Amino acid sequence: MTEERTGPVDFPARVSRYGRNEPLPERHALRAGPLTAVLESGDLRYIKLGDDLIVLRLYAAVRDRDWNTIEPKYLTYEMQQDDEGFRVRFSAEHQAGDVNFRWDGMIAGAADGVITVTMDGEALNDFLKNRIGWCVLHPMELAGVAASTETPDGQVKGTFPDLIAPHQPFIDMTAISHATPSGGEVTIRFEGDLFEMEDQRNWTDASYKTYSTPLRLPYPAEIKQGDRIWQRVTIQAKGTSAEPDADKGPMRVTVDAAGGRRLPAIGLGLAGHDAPLDERDVALLRAINPAHLHVVLDLTKTNWSDRLALAAAQAGALDAALVVEAVAGADGAGLGELAANLKTIVVPVDSVLVFRDTDVVTNNPVLKAARDAFAAAGLTTRIGGGSRAYFTELNRATLPLDGMDVVSYTLNPQVHAFDNASLTESLAAQAETVRSARAIAGERPLAVGPITLSPRFNPNATSGGAEIAGDHLPPSVDYRQPSLFAAGWLTGSINALGNAGADRLTYFETTGWKGLIERRDHPLRIPGFHSWPGMAFPIYHVLAAVGEFAGGDILPVTISDALRVQALALASGARRRVILANMTDDRDVVALELGGVGQGMMRRLDESTVHLAASDPESFRATGESIAASGSVLTIELPPFGLAVIDAELTSS
Repeated sequence: MTEERTGPVDFPARVSRYGRNEPLPERHALRAGPLTAVLESGDLRYIKLGDDLIVLRLYAAVRDRDWNTIEPKYLTYEMQQDDEGFRVRFSAEHQAGDVNFRWDGMIAGAADGVITVTMDGEALNDFLKNRIGWCVLHPMELAGVAASTETPDGQVKGTFPDLIAPHQPFIDMTAISHATPSGGEVTIRFEGDLFEMEDQRNWTDASYKTYSTPLRLPYPAEIKQGDRIWQRVTIQAKGTSAEPDADKGPMRVTVDAAGGRRLPAIGLGLAGHDAPLDERDVALLRAINPAHLHVVLDLTKTNWSDRLALAAAQAGALDAALVVEAVAGADGAGLGELAANLKTIVVPVDSVLVFRDTDVVTNNPVLKAARDAFAAAGLTTRIGGGSRAYFTELNRATLPLDGMDVVSYTLNPQVHAFDNASLTESLAAQAETVRSARAIAGERPLAVGPITLSPRFNPNATSGGAEIAGDHLPPSVDYRQPSLFAAGWLTGSINALGNAGADRLTYFETTGWKGLIERRDHPLRIPGFHSWPGMAFPIYHVLAAVGEFAGGDILPVTISDALRVQALALASGARRRVILANMTDDRDVVALELGGVGQGMMRRLDESTVHLAASDPESFRATGESIAASGSVLTIELPPFGLAVIDAELTSS
């Protein structure tokens, strides 16, 4: 089913906020003696002992043979709670393709500080699975903390990894214990299977994940109709029981003017639809000051030279350099032809990232073939590579670093979880990938991208993939692309990656439903993607605001609660610009500390202005209201999922 939209549409508030006209999952604040938690459907989130976060999330996962997560449908659900404990019982069914699994769940918290969850399930038909069972997400703030595990072979001591661990830091666990920052102790026990831990920062999840069934066992594994799975996880907290500080006042965002570094070069991806850019699109995109245009060329196909010519023409129109991601055949097939074509390109080519079509990481043979081909053609373009899948593959690979001029990896926040809160959590982990990548790459330029909301492709698939129904989005497209939430996520991403020291960032595509502006030649979209032809998405306005500071500095920010608000601070001479983004469905107040500023101008991007921003970007960017500081603090009110761009001039050092 399609619906035709040929002009601007007033979408419902929820659509503008986060892409769907549906309420966000209901949340319940729970207590189990000294422990507090948030219940969301069948998940527990943000389990705390006092102010110490001890579990980021506890949930049950059903993952098919391609590692796709099959979301639950709740058949029954009941909850009881009081001031000291709670009990939740439900029945859930996971059904997609050939997967059909039903289970009874129980989540209980007692006054003595013990939380217990159980799964008792049955396969309703034969299918292949990669995982079924409970997952415990330990917060990434545990990096460097000592831990003790119980295994069938006895006690094993270790630490939560500091740099991102390429492989499992703990295996064959029946329990794990560690201290909390305030002097407490947490023990988590696992029954029904052997559990092990992986460092989920590899995929920009802000956690270490303990999951069932060791990955050393063959998968996918066959499940027969009638097979049963039973598991139990128990969390016990000891020690401090100090009450969390409930009255923390407004959100605080503090800008550190002394810690700035050069803003990374920011570019865009060539649109996958291969349609030419409209003159109007060129004008809008030039306002972003894109440093480069990233084009993927599959040299094993016959039409890659046409795509290169299109990319060169669009890069020239945007006054941007080209970045080429070249996927070669066996023995570097196609690289000689690529070198010959690049000699005819009039726009500058920043770098070429090379891969073999059967691999997702750059190996020495393909790198050598590229160097030989470029040398024979007399080209001095930088040649590099890394991972065209996830940071994980970069972290696990043995790269031919001596021959690489630039090291790269792609990034997206939706390998394991897909809800707004999890995507927001992932922003902090993006900085960790840069820190660990720098330990691998040394001083070589570090390029991150393309950065997308959804994965570009599934590097772990073992099947051909299911056919996409006409009213469903392709897996590489996210329904939040044209939403305010995406703009807030982008704000936090540039802040995280830029302040961590990435040299180059590539975001999204130019136009289309993975881009910044909707196509003007495509009036038909499925109902699940809310746009109209030529619509400028909110992410466009974030990049336009950042593009005005190209060549300037990015400044560190301290945020009192980064799950509620994200921030990005920029500087050029005495000019300061701060972008604030509310990441929740609640109105919030931010106390912005921007030293040396007495007054400024503010432009709001929220549900009251998003229609103007989408339909007439230039007029929107000319709007603003004056604001004044009280002392050194600017007080900003942010509507649900609203953003604010604050401009000011320093009046003192």
